[in-house]
Amino acid sequence: MNRRDKENYYLDIAQAVSERGTCLRRNFGAIIVKNDQIQSTGYTGAPRGRKNCCDLKTCLRESMNIPRGERYELCRSVHAEANAIISSARSDMIDSTLYLVGVDRKSGELVKNACSCSMCKRLIINAGICRVIIRNTPNDFTVVYVQDWVENDDSLDGKKGY
Repeated sequence: MNRRDKENYYLDIAQAVSERGTCLRRNFGAIIVKNDQIQSTGYTGAPRGRKNCCDLKTCLRESMNIPRGERYELCRSVHAEANAIISSARSDMIDSTLYLVGVDRKSGELVKNACSCSMCKRLIINAGICRVIIRNTPNDFTVVYVQDWVENDDSLDGKKGY
């Protein structure tokens, strides 16, 4: 029997979660797993009660031709990582792993070089999450140790996420 490895199993679930996303550019799905148990899920979408971009059929960042990784304050959406974090108790996130998958809305392809934005990195650090596993291809992924984000503070050099 050819059994799916655990990391790709959880990444498959995160990818399914991304299908609930409402962004017109990129939809991300995130799940937080601790001790082999899913603690919470999150996807890209407008805050509760607000209209989603897919319902409005417009994206301000897209219409202004804003490049990937810039001017998130203009975006209606809450990022997948943030939605997963706010749906879980901190005690359930300490030493956990966040699995992250991004899908381009237009092409349906996985987002290349996906990474959490600087604000989500801060949330992940404060939540006590220890690893982030990001899907690169249907079978390959990158493992990021959150402690590296703490020790190599990229907020000082302007690196971009998403």
